[in-house]
Amino acid sequence: MGKYLHGSIRHRIMMIFMGLTAVMMLAIWAINNWWLEKYYIDQKRKEMEQAYDEIDAAVMEKSQAGEIISEVIKREIQQEWEAWSNSAGQEEGENEERGYFSKDEPSSRAYEEGGHQGKEETGDKSGSLSEQTLLGKIRDYEEKNNINIVLIDGNTGTAILGPGRDSDYLIQKVQRYVLGMEKKRGIVLKKHENYVLETNFDFRSQSSYMESWGFLSDNSTLFIMSMPLASIRESVELSNQFTTFVGLAALVLGSALIYFVTMRVTKPLQRLAVLSERMSELDFDAKYEGDSRDEIGVLGRSMNTLSDKLKETVGALQKANRQLQHDIEEKIQIDEMRKEFIANVSHELKTPIALIQGYAEGLTEGMAEDAASRDYYCEVIMDEAGKMNKMVKQLLTLSALEFGNDAPVWEHFDLAELIRDLLSSADILIQQKNARISLELDGPLPVWADEFKIEEVMTNYLNNAMNHLSGERIIKICAKRQQEKVVVRVYNTGQPIPEEDIDNLWTKFYKVDKARTRAYGGSGIGLSIVKAIMDAHHQECGVRNTDGGVEFWFTLAADSA
Repeated sequence: MGKYLHGSIRHRIMMIFMGLTAVMMLAIWAINNWWLEKYYIDQKRKEMEQAYDEIDAAVMEKSQAGEIISEVIKREIQQEWEAWSNSAGQEEGENEERGYFSKDEPSSRAYEEGGHQGKEETGDKSGSLSEQTLLGKIRDYEEKNNINIVLIDGNTGTAILGPGRDSDYLIQKVQRYVLGMEKKRGIVLKKHENYVLETNFDFRSQSSYMESWGFLSDNSTLFIMSMPLASIRESVELSNQFTTFVGLAALVLGSALIYFVTMRVTKPLQRLAVLSERMSELDFDAKYEGDSRDEIGVLGRSMNTLSDKLKETVGALQKANRQLQHDIEEKIQIDEMRKEFIANVSHELKTPIALIQGYAEGLTEGMAEDAASRDYYCEVIMDEAGKMNKMVKQLLTLSALEFGNDAPVWEHFDLAELIRDLLSSADILIQQKNARISLELDGPLPVWADEFKIEEVMTNYLNNAMNHLSGERIIKICAKRQQEKVVVRVYNTGQPIPEEDIDNLWTKFYKVDKARTRAYGGSGIGLSIVKAIMDAHHQECGVRNTDGGVEFWFTLAADSA
């Protein structure tokens, strides 16, 4: 089985490589044969159209200025000739065979020498002059794009501008074109309003040319442009031959290289196949021993990891079972808490409702005949109704905080001033409880929080401290800044809270007094509201037993402004 897999993978890789190489060679051959020549001719056509547009625009500019094109060409040739003569001297003998001519100016050889050589020897002065002239535009296309351009006066049939040795031939050719004397000239590439673009084969030179002929927009100047086309078909054949040779060499060398490379790849794969067979038989002691850093090495180490993980499967399943059991117990606990919550609300409401009902029935039946008794009955009813109202409000406040419907209103305020004001307003209650207040404030304490809700937290802590005072009856309030936070502690002397009850103090309706006496009149919701307010502020709160008493604390973000 391993040998079969080994040979199969190698065979597939080699076949894929050879197939891709062959497809790429065929694609290059097809592109060269079908599109390279068309692309080449299309680019040359665009160059020819651009040459016509720019030369035609320059001719029209001169014509609209009232100038005669032949005189313009003659003047520009003379100017360049003079510029060249002044800078480089008169070297007429060397330039006669390459010269250009105008209609009636024997110094037409200056068309090439006077301008081209003048550019090289006179520098920017004559060069910039040529580029600004009609003659300069024509010369640029002749030099850069290898276009022969002939301009002919349509009225006289004589050449205005053209290459010396080919001008007569081109003049006769364009005249035959215009008169319709040339039959089957070639392939028309594009027809414009004033000129035609086509390819022709010149039997004289046995070469292909792209030609553009017709009239310029002044309707008096005939032109012909001729651009030799390279033997693109021959170039395509040479390109295909070269691509074939290179592709065959790459195919042979690549196949040999792939053979040896796949051998190195498939041997580790064969070892991995044996390893997987042993693992399928639950032999988890089988390990991959290679040290390579490639994908095969990663796969081998992954299989080792898989083997180790399989050993831990039973333990993981046991852990999952324990977690499932925990989730079930947690769900049961939540159900119990829900039932306890309903029982707590019922218990808290049952006593005041019973009192209100009893005293109200007593009033209706005339049990309180004197004014003092009636006032006492009414006072009890009002007191119990007030407690019920307070508990309902606390429940609504807690619900709004827990569901995020009562978000904090953030503001800057001095916590020290808030504490002093709170103690001042609670002075009478403090005196009634015979409490002694110890206040430690670390100067002004600017904080960033909801002032109303923080006052409610302080009120709950202070009431809780007064309700559980005993011994020396001392209440100590300390507020200090610690780095980026302000920590507030409220301490009271009294009995410590049982350790098993500390974590449950923040639960709704939870009371350390299991008998739920009505001595303090509390409902067990106050600390739950404190916890919800601190959570809304993203701050912390807590409680701990200390020497001789209990300390509640909370934190706030210090205002750095």
